[in-house]
Amino acid sequence: MLSRLVRQILQATVYDVAIETPLEAAPRISERLNNNIRFKREDLQPVFSFKLRGAYNRISQLPKEQLERGVITASAGNHAQGVALSGKKLGIRAIIVMPKTTPDIKVQAVKRLGGEVLLHGDSFDVANKYAIARAAEDGMTFIPPYDDELVMAGQGTIANEILRQWRDVEYVFVAVGGGGLIAGVAAYLGDVAPHVKVIPVEYDESACLKAALEANERVILPSVGLFADGTAVAQIGEKPFDVIRLQKSDNSGPIVEPNVVLVNTDEICAAIKDTYDECRSIVEPSGAMALAGIKKYVAEHGLTGKNMVSIVCGANMNFDRLRYIAERTELGERKEAIFAVTIPEEKGAFLKFCRALQGRNITEFNYRASDATAAQVFVGISLKNGEKERQEIYETLKFQYDVDDLSDDEVAKLHIRYLIGGHADIENERLFRVEFPERPGALLTFLERLGPTHNITLFHYRNHGAAEGRVLVGLEAEDAQQNPDGLIKTLESITYPYLEITNNLGYQRFLK
Repeated sequence: MLSRLVRQILQATVYDVAIETPLEAAPRISERLNNNIRFKREDLQPVFSFKLRGAYNRISQLPKEQLERGVITASAGNHAQGVALSGKKLGIRAIIVMPKTTPDIKVQAVKRLGGEVLLHGDSFDVANKYAIARAAEDGMTFIPPYDDELVMAGQGTIANEILRQWRDVEYVFVAVGGGGLIAGVAAYLGDVAPHVKVIPVEYDESACLKAALEANERVILPSVGLFADGTAVAQIGEKPFDVIRLQKSDNSGPIVEPNVVLVNTDEICAAIKDTYDECRSIVEPSGAMALAGIKKYVAEHGLTGKNMVSIVCGANMNFDRLRYIAERTELGERKEAIFAVTIPEEKGAFLKFCRALQGRNITEFNYRASDATAAQVFVGISLKNGEKERQEIYETLKFQYDVDDLSDDEVAKLHIRYLIGGHADIENERLFRVEFPERPGALLTFLERLGPTHNITLFHYRNHGAAEGRVLVGLEAEDAQQNPDGLIKTLESITYPYLEITNNLGYQRFLK
């Protein structure tokens, strides 16, 4: 398969519509990491994503009679735009099935590129099944986003360009979703330049490749995080997974390094800022994953002086996500730490607390008196020396105060910092994180299915531009003594993903 795929890469027709993107030096991040970093700027493609390569290569090689019947796909993201523009270039009908929940900005983008949009279902899976059925019914050709040899070959042309642009490259970092990009890139490099290491990078809430490698077979994740929506895939593609496990041409090992680099939300946000600082381009979360992976890989392996490429795979960013990303960047860069501190409720206590910080800059301060003698403080503190300084602050404060470090607490970062309201004396209160689909009526559905049995005692929602909204819900379980599992059964019947966090530290300190 490897030789066949390399031939397909060399014969790919992507340049009828795609461009050969530049491989740009990144001097600021290179100096900071003490390695030579370059960006492969796939965000500069006509649809701001590499997806155009695979889509056009697949469609353009269809027989004439199939082209005349048209093509169809399901996508709410970059693949949709790639198929739409490919259809326009070839003068054929291109239907894009998108979930009804798709933001209008993405629908309009596909229409402007000549795609015919059909809104169907409330999720990608429903839309995808409909597209496949419609293809069979109408005799159209379904264009998969990644699980196809010609799609992988189109993406593999990126590796061909990288080798021509930088003969001395040693590492290529690739964001992984369904696996089409990394399969195409690794197939070419594994055969033509087996000395180059291909490093997979996954979002830690949708690490389907890591799960598959550990199980030695494809597995379906029970849920996926949608922050990095371009790579939010529950199962690695069948054909990409077969390629990923192939050996290099010199039999020196697998074409893809088996140790997947996992990056979290804060690390991705920090990499988005790094990319902006370097080239004034705002990339989408998946587009920054490779750079986030480089930063983590270099730190973990102590590498210096290596030649590394970050494939900047896309820049289709929703503008309303920027506020959330900016807020999380400082934590991702370890430039801010957040603490929960109990201070005396007395004159001069705040001044004394600030003096204990030894002149450090306070970025956020939320205060709530808990009784006549003490107050709970949620404080953000600017850092200059990352983890080391964060630990120093904690050690300094704990000698004088009751303190907890909340810098890695997801609930604190998403909700508690915006919800300092004081304690409540509710005997049977339980706290949950619930994921609501971002669509009209989702909250009403939740309330109706919850019924009158359980009183809502706390509710916090904040939009951060993703397909799902993360909601913090406090519920009073009136039947807690007689039927302790009644509330859980009710939540399970609603079918929204949830997690009980009644024992969360921030909740216990500030709200319970």
